Amino acid sequence: MRHFLTFLVIGILYAGGAAAEESYRLNPGDLIGISVWKEEGLERQVLVLPDGTIQFPLVGEIAASGKTIDDVQVDITERIKKYIPDAVVTVAVINAIGNKVYVIGDVNRPGEIQLVRPLTVLQALSMAGGLNAFGSESRIRIIRQAADGQQQVIRFDLEEIKAGRALDSNITLQSGDTIIVPGASLF
Repeated sequence: MRHFLTFLVIGILYAGGAAAEESYRLNPGDLIGISVWKEEGLERQVLVLPDGTIQFPLVGEIAASGKTIDDVQVDITERIKKYIPDAVVTVAVINAIGNKVYVIGDVNRPGEIQLVRPLTVLQALSMAGGLNAFGSESRIRIIRQAADGQQQVIRFDLEEIKAGRALDSNITLQSGDTIIVPGASLF
């Protein structure tokens, strides 16, 4: 019962935050809590595996990566109803460790950034300490893995943003994006 209350509180907190912004989509590496009300044997913390799936008793394997918590909750409820017809399933994010972007190149603090809310390119560059003295403001690129497996290259020109132009290029980052800040050309 204690675990159920923990999942319930986390679920309520998550739901309150989700109303203000986009629903979080699960990624490999995320840890979620799943419980079925009044079923002590059906309380688990489950890791989203590298292939994007999770395992849960009476449900088996289901795809979770790219889905919202609500999507996973519906999937589990549908699969479990043949064993527990009126099941009340709660799903909550325990640790969103699979939701990361990377900043490399000529910034003050290159590395990974944990996404705990939607984050734009400017915000990520700020979290990386900004460009160092050698960073090129006009040649920044975002590498994104497209759904078809191809890599997409997105241009980002900080000089244009600072001048008040091309503001629509300050896109919201997606999990797995890599921001590359090359060095400025000396010639």
